[in-house]
Amino acid sequence: MKNKTAILLIFICLSISKVIPAQKQDSFKPDPSLIGVINNALDKAVTQYKVLGKNLPAGVLPKTFIGNKKLETSSSTWWTSGFYPGSIFYLYEYSKDTALLHEALNREKLLEVEKNNKGTHDLGFMMFCSFGNANRLFPSKEYESILLTSAKSLSTRFNPTIGCIKSWDHGTWKFPVIIDNMMNLELLFWATKVSGDSSYYKIAVTHANTTMKNHYRKDHSSFHVVDYDPNTGNVIGQKTAQGYADASAWARGQSWGLYGYTLMYRFTKEKKYLTLANQIAHYIIDNPNLPADKIPYWDFNTVDIPATYRDASAGSIAASALIELSSYTDSQNKLLYLKTSEKIIKALASPVYTAKPGENGGFLLKHSVGNWPGFSEIDVPLTYADYYFIEAMTRYKKLVK
Repeated sequence: MKNKTAILLIFICLSISKVIPAQKQDSFKPDPSLIGVINNALDKAVTQYKVLGKNLPAGVLPKTFIGNKKLETSSSTWWTSGFYPGSIFYLYEYSKDTALLHEALNREKLLEVEKNNKGTHDLGFMMFCSFGNANRLFPSKEYESILLTSAKSLSTRFNPTIGCIKSWDHGTWKFPVIIDNMMNLELLFWATKVSGDSSYYKIAVTHANTTMKNHYRKDHSSFHVVDYDPNTGNVIGQKTAQGYADASAWARGQSWGLYGYTLMYRFTKEKKYLTLANQIAHYIIDNPNLPADKIPYWDFNTVDIPATYRDASAGSIAASALIELSSYTDSQNKLLYLKTSEKIIKALASPVYTAKPGENGGFLLKHSVGNWPGFSEIDVPLTYADYYFIEAMTRYKKLVK
């Protein structure tokens, strides 16, 4: 009996000894040097955004800086209008610099009128990146009211026959839905949580399900635009607007989808969204046309790779999404996603992509592509590239803590 007990104890000890090293091997070990890189990059961002704020005329918001000499701005109606104040709120959270806070509060006032804008699908970008971050840092009923009105305006663009929120009102499209629209669903989930009105939740889920069905190919890449018949809900065409070709994988679109389905899992915990997010992540990471530094070319299938432009915005969005996705997945994918995001952050923080102090019009990152087929914003800084890079670094630091 004693021999049997001894043998059993030895077996248990051997089993434990096999399990414990595996757990240690799979656990996340942050790169200590990366925190220094991130803090340095955030310090640069604080400096740059003070330059940008100083150069920015009153009553407008920044878009880009063309040819190292011309600052392009927009009114609050432009889809990127919320990224500038949103970036500054993140930078204030890091630095506690009250000058930045004053600038963010001053510029976000320009955006409040957009809460009633029913002519755009981009209210998530515009209002949640700005007022959403403001409310996160400084919760108030006033912010809640602005955001709830924004969610109500966005929901008016939902067509129940199609099961999607309409994207554009321009062009020859019947009812266009772009993959970017996945990013605007976070506002609707927030609205359900705060108001208790489940209609926002149902719209977001229905839109995501329809997009999953009609935007995604067998290899888990996404079309940019799906056009629908508003009367029947049938798909008219699967096209591109900003990618190389209809059948190509526009890089930023793949990142939008990765981020969008990651947030879908965050709010619903439905496994199908996590599965798709993982599949999109592997499409990006395992893609033979993804460069070693993990900053994508503007389209994964453009014929002039490697003699073409990188898109820092696609890289920054993917990095932020991968950091969140790593917390929902198994240990093997967790390590892959974190290591990939680390590479992206290191690359973007390098002199290749990060501007020198005072240069680049005050923007942090260089080398993004807005719309290559439209000959617009090619190899320039963009507000959303900065926003998601700052967000990715903020997320990484919180993950380490």
